[in-house]
Amino acid sequence: MAGVPFVGLTGGLGAGKSESLRALEELGAATLSTDAVVHDLLASDELRDIVVARLGEEVAADGGLDRSLIAERVFGDEEARKWLEGELWPRVGKRVVEWRQETEALDPAPRALVVEVPLLFESGMEGVFDATIAVVADEELRTERAGARGHAALSERANRQLSQREKAERADYEVRNDGTLEELRDTLSRVLARLDEGRP
Repeated sequence: MAGVPFVGLTGGLGAGKSESLRALEELGAATLSTDAVVHDLLASDELRDIVVARLGEEVAADGGLDRSLIAERVFGDEEARKWLEGELWPRVGKRVVEWRQETEALDPAPRALVVEVPLLFESGMEGVFDATIAVVADEELRTERAGARGHAALSERANRQLSQREKAERADYEVRNDGTLEELRDTLSRVLARLDEGRP
């Protein structure tokens, strides 16, 4: 692949996407989390006003948007969820393009540009990337991790996602995260080495 590899990272709730993103950064990749981009967007005055107009003042009781309350409102309501995604995704896409352009121009260049996209395949974004990575983990471990982080509307979120197996089958690389952080890092290091060789 020409230039710096542009890589999409995904995985189910609690599989370890954030840990993988951190490890990839430590290994020399430039990284971006679309969840972090969404967080920034929801903190903006523009999005706050748009969301409050649609969902009501109570989702911004303290001035800023209450993400947990928004999650409760939209994940069980197909129409509201599609509306929110329609507001967010084009803005997220624009931020990703801008980040890619800025980061590719760095000297020295990073080993890879990795973007964490939880709904990578569900949103049809895989074609944007040179390669894709799916992080998977034992189901009990995922449930334990996700529960510990207090995800709102957990079952609704999980129902909107492809299964781990489907994500892994569609990705160029499957990375298991059932062991230690060192084992995860070693696996990701091997993936980066293959990307360095120009192979998807």
